[in-house]
Amino acid sequence: MHFSVPHKLSRLSLLVTLSLVLAPAMGSMAKSEATAFTQSLAATAASDAAIAEWYRTTNYETLWTGPEDAARRAALLAAIATAGDHGLPVPRYDATALTVALQSAETEGDRGRVEVEMTRAYLAWAQDLTAGALEPQKIDAGIVREINRIEPKVLLARIANGEPEAVLAWLLPKSLQYVQLMKAKLGIEAQIAAGGWGSAIQAVALKPGDTGPAVIALRDRLVRMGYLAPSAVASYDRAMQAAVTAFQLNHGLTADGAAGEGTVAELNVGPEERLKSVIVAMERERWMHFDREVKHVWVNLPDFRAKIIEDGKTVFETRVVIGKNVPDQRSPEFSDEMEHMVINPSWGVPRSIIVKEYLPLLQRNPNAVSHIQVIDGRGRVVPRGSVNFGAYSARSFPFSMRQPPSDGNALGKVKFMFPNVHNIYLHDTPSKSLFDKEVRAYSHGCIRVADPFALAHELLSWQTDNAEAEFEAALKTGKETTVKLKQHLPVHLVYFTAYPDAKGRMTYRRDVYGRDAVLWGALSEAGVELAGVQG
Repeated sequence: MHFSVPHKLSRLSLLVTLSLVLAPAMGSMAKSEATAFTQSLAATAASDAAIAEWYRTTNYETLWTGPEDAARRAALLAAIATAGDHGLPVPRYDATALTVALQSAETEGDRGRVEVEMTRAYLAWAQDLTAGALEPQKIDAGIVREINRIEPKVLLARIANGEPEAVLAWLLPKSLQYVQLMKAKLGIEAQIAAGGWGSAIQAVALKPGDTGPAVIALRDRLVRMGYLAPSAVASYDRAMQAAVTAFQLNHGLTADGAAGEGTVAELNVGPEERLKSVIVAMERERWMHFDREVKHVWVNLPDFRAKIIEDGKTVFETRVVIGKNVPDQRSPEFSDEMEHMVINPSWGVPRSIIVKEYLPLLQRNPNAVSHIQVIDGRGRVVPRGSVNFGAYSARSFPFSMRQPPSDGNALGKVKFMFPNVHNIYLHDTPSKSLFDKEVRAYSHGCIRVADPFALAHELLSWQTDNAEAEFEAALKTGKETTVKLKQHLPVHLVYFTAYPDAKGRMTYRRDVYGRDAVLWGALSEAGVELAGVQG
């Protein structure tokens, strides 16, 4: 089959035109041709149980290649032609390749094979767009988010029975944040095409009052990033200081207006790397299946902050410390529901800490870590002198350990519980100095909160008119007290190194655990490319 197409048609118009002109060529079939089509379709679909079952149950009716399928075919080709805009792997549902296959189909056997390939492309597109192109936990064990994928038969029924363009629009992620990330992606691609952000800053650090080539490079970079109006000023003046402060605020840096070593390093991160962060963020956003309007706790690990968000607005915010960047101590990503808080908590020492940290100390000195109680299997405190710690290995040690409520308790004065298999929760801490650091990854995995009393007051204020007084009364008893939350609160531990703020402006954070780099590698391997910078 050969078709002439006007020379000036856009790529998308070409795809749609080729799709539409196929309709007359795919008219009524003779019985032998129908048999050839069905046999080819069945053989091609045999390796995919869901597709094979669909065509069996529909008596091998076409979705894409029949004369009545022109609108559906054109809508799909137009949709998947935008895969690059979504940061999705184009080769999985390549509109150009499908159009070529449609155009070159000469027999009913060819048409049967193309029919299945288009169905595969549609299902891959629909699944990737609604739930992400990756299976995250297979890539990083710390990403334990539940990925809800729509069943193929549901997707096929929708496209078979619905208005094609409406069904394909229904698949698009609905969150405002996704739209903003997509806009940022297209904007960065345009900046890269226009030459990027200019030369890197050749200096370890700069401060107000400095002059020279490095300051000019700083000025030019801030201008291209949109933080500073175009200027010929060659000194680090107040305008440049304000621009640096704005940059620092958008990148989670200490906002002092001086371009110290950390700030210069972040300024020198190129647009290509920021583009990768945005594409990974779009993939992560496709995993987020929850109602944004419901009040929830949002802990963005690389941001080192916890927020309570209601109706899209932040009603509470505090700094946090997250898990160390070492195996088994990185804070995981998952969602759950906060059910209660514990005032004056005791600390049940995790088994990993007992055998890796405390047991070796006790073997050298039975009186070590004397503030921690040794507990037997019946919950009784065991005198240190009655235990031969040297007789046990990490595997055979039969005791647990607990720190009772106290001013020095590792959990501080209150913990916030959303019971989960990871044993992760939010809590107070006696180690307050760590909250002053820029990068706050120091815990064993749980989330330490800088303003725990304020968080407790906020949570209790939803169920009592005397939140502060009731909290203080329980606190003064010194006894472990559980307070149930009448309204459970969704908690989302997430990991975004690129995310829009409340005004839609992009903010960036360091990839503290290296998870985004791993995810980008997986996306790249799957076929995602950086527009304009492919190698």
